[in-house]
Amino acid sequence: MRILITGTTGQVGFELLHALKPLGQLIGIDRTTCDLADHASLRALIKQTKPDVIVNPAAYTAVDKAESEHAQAVAINQTAPAIMGQEAARLDALVIHYSTDYVFDGLKPTPYTEADTPNPQSVYGNSKWQGEQALKQATPKHLILRTSWVVGAHGHNFAKTMLRLAAEREQLNVVSDQWGAPTSAALLADYTAQLITQYAAKHSHFQMGTYHLTASGSTNWCDYARFVVNEAIQAGHPLKATPQAILPISTADYPTPAKRPANSRLATEHFTSTFGLMPPPWQDGVRDVLHSLWK
Repeated sequence: MRILITGTTGQVGFELLHALKPLGQLIGIDRTTCDLADHASLRALIKQTKPDVIVNPAAYTAVDKAESEHAQAVAINQTAPAIMGQEAARLDALVIHYSTDYVFDGLKPTPYTEADTPNPQSVYGNSKWQGEQALKQATPKHLILRTSWVVGAHGHNFAKTMLRLAAEREQLNVVSDQWGAPTSAALLADYTAQLITQYAAKHSHFQMGTYHLTASGSTNWCDYARFVVNEAIQAGHPLKATPQAILPISTADYPTPAKRPANSRLATEHFTSTFGLMPPPWQDGVRDVLHSLWK
């Protein structure tokens, strides 16, 4: 099996290189080897490599910058998945594409299901939603995995930022009215490997479509930061800020160019019932990431 993986220098792409290695021949690309905004090069690469599976964690993820870089966000998050789908359809290949909680407006009081209608509130969220639709239109052989609050040992993320700030400052103010599930890049990569294995075994009986995949449970950004700082202190890493010195603020107190969903919780029951995979608590994945940083 030939597997093309995009974004291999990103959090999820980096983990995919390890998790998918036993499954076949991997073709890993990043923006230096194939810029997804260069659509002619992307199309040519897929035609040349002829993958059986395309796994696409690459995305334009600068949420606030996207408000002023609309064309770049659309090129990478919308048009590139469409091209992958078109070329995959010619090859009869499967496309696994990752999307985001930002396709929803965050106003629902309970976790979002796959049946809920997206209503993105930012350029980034809209570009990801349009990318989902473009991929669906291009090929029926797709898996769209919506996830949230990705954290990994490789790359930039909230947990690493909190560790850095807690080492520099005695007090931190963190938003407490946005809720979601921190989801480890390793979890996404490991489950992707299991999905590809199931696909290889079942083929015509494999259930394509859109699924929500996050770690189980939920938290808010402030409590998440407190968890990260507490883990560091418990592991013997002295920080200036303690968990008690991380203070809750509202979204209104921390304005950003792009609007964030207040509720980013995604229901994973459909994923679990379809594939028999039960995501672990978010604390487990975050703890694993933190301890890998300290090895």
